[in-house]
Amino acid sequence: MNILFFGTPEFAREMLETLYQEKYNIVAVVSQPDNFVGRKKIFTLTPTHEFAKDHHIPCLQPEKLKEAVEEVLSYQPDFILSCAYGQFIPQTILEYPKYGCLNIHPSLLPKYRGGAPIHHAIMNGEKETAVSLMKMVKKMDAGDIYAQRVIEIGEDERFYELNRRLIEVAKKIIREDLPLYFEGKLEAIVQDESQVILGLNVTKEEEMVHFQREDIVQLYNHIRALYDWPMAYGIIQGKRVKFISCRKEIVHHSKAVGEVIGLEGKGLKIACQGGYLIVNELQPEGKKAMDAKSVMNGLGRSWVGHCFE
Repeated sequence: MNILFFGTPEFAREMLETLYQEKYNIVAVVSQPDNFVGRKKIFTLTPTHEFAKDHHIPCLQPEKLKEAVEEVLSYQPDFILSCAYGQFIPQTILEYPKYGCLNIHPSLLPKYRGGAPIHHAIMNGEKETAVSLMKMVKKMDAGDIYAQRVIEIGEDERFYELNRRLIEVAKKIIREDLPLYFEGKLEAIVQDESQVILGLNVTKEEEMVHFQREDIVQLYNHIRALYDWPMAYGIIQGKRVKFISCRKEIVHHSKAVGEVIGLEGKGLKIACQGGYLIVNELQPEGKKAMDAKSVMNGLGRSWVGHCFE
């Protein structure tokens, strides 16, 4: 069976590696184009391209997939598996494989269709999520579900931790559920359109936390949802401050919302609606990440008594 794999980031690379380990015949990989990464703009291969290169698998990287349909189908795929590819796949490609096209999506579909389902599940305070194996259709993440493995989200779990756990769940789907699909033993479950929630890519505006609009639980969820990428930040005295490590205290108080109280133990204490945010590690604008005590020995002293927006 000729398998064509569509995917780009690290999550997808782990799926590609699992397919390879399970001895599937991967005839080619389709990835988003390589790009310049980081402040120093270092040209970097996408994780799936790097894996393909290391294992002598052809890798296609069209800027616009719709203009590369003929090249893609020249590999005569019998089955297509996709995970976090980053472009809509044309109907001509979806209709070609004998055994269909499936997508691995890290959410409890129909919740959180889109490119950032893990971020939004945490941000919204969800107690559970899943990895779904579903049929690919023209509409985004709307196909019938063949397998869905549910896990709980820890109360203090951050994006990178949950992402890592979901990768392991997704590997099980490839190892245990995908063979059942090929044997015709999985029932296709139609998604309930009335329950759809979108989990679209995190916008620049969503990276900012708002002490004046979000209560302590919402703030805490917002911050842990964006660690370790793209990182949440607040604004004080006109400057950005990224929040790296923090905890919440739910308690009644009479302090001004957003007010910097000072150090409490090893953390910077900030008054919020319904409690306090205790920030242990942060990164002021233009500086490297540092612990709260180091910040308060310098720039942070001017913050005391002032408020985050």
